[in-house]
Amino acid sequence: MCLAIPGQIQSIEGAEMERTGKVSFGGVVKSIMLACVPDAKVGDYVMVHAGFAISVVDEKEALETLKYLAAMDAVPENP
Repeated sequence: MCLAIPGQIQSIEGAEMERTGKVSFGGVVKSIMLACVPDAKVGDYVMVHAGFAISVVDEKEALETLKYLAAMDAVPENP
């Protein structure tokens, strides 16, 4: 089973296949590979699995998912 977590892109560095970004998950910021989401920009929410952003999601969907994860104590409550 795979689990992807939504996070918000805070910054982007690099280009094409070496594109990375700082992504915030409820206040925890991690460096994430963005090569699979070339159109993603700062402020967008992305679904992240194993250190790779795999899709861009809308803010409403991302915040709803984070709310459910927080209810399960899986992530901090303040996205």
